[in-house]
Amino acid sequence: MDVTNSSRVIKIATWITFYVVTIVAASSAGLWDIKSYYAQLTAPSFAPPNWVFGPVWSVLYVFVATVGYRLVFMADDSLKPLLIALWTLQFALNTIWTPVFFGANNLGVALIYILSLDIVTLASILLLWKRDRISAYLAIPYMAWISFASLLNGSYWMLNG
Repeated sequence: MDVTNSSRVIKIATWITFYVVTIVAASSAGLWDIKSYYAQLTAPSFAPPNWVFGPVWSVLYVFVATVGYRLVFMADDSLKPLLIALWTLQFALNTIWTPVFFGANNLGVALIYILSLDIVTLASILLLWKRDRISAYLAIPYMAWISFASLLNGSYWMLNG
């Protein structure tokens, strides 16, 4: 295998790894009794139907994985380590939100996590804007969805707290 093919294989394997890790983290939701807990909560009037969450998150996880992949292979930049750290932090905050909201049934602490996720994601987009516009564009729908999820989380907390 020549260097070009080897490099291509490494890049594909890296992207697949990022995507698999996001799916594994997301699958932790299966550990919690989400449907029965969520059904017993008083929902805000603007809460989407449950079937919306799966397709939306599936697309967003492709975007999140792709941003992580692009960060690894982006040109050297003084902020590259910070961008990778912010990606890792947003990934951790996203992953921990589910067990806090659905496992611990702690809507207030979950709100703190998701608001932190909003801040970290917004900071990432702002830093990415001049360095990797594609990654910034991929993060914008994620930012929009988690902002909406923050509003939902806050509303659930106010209605059920």
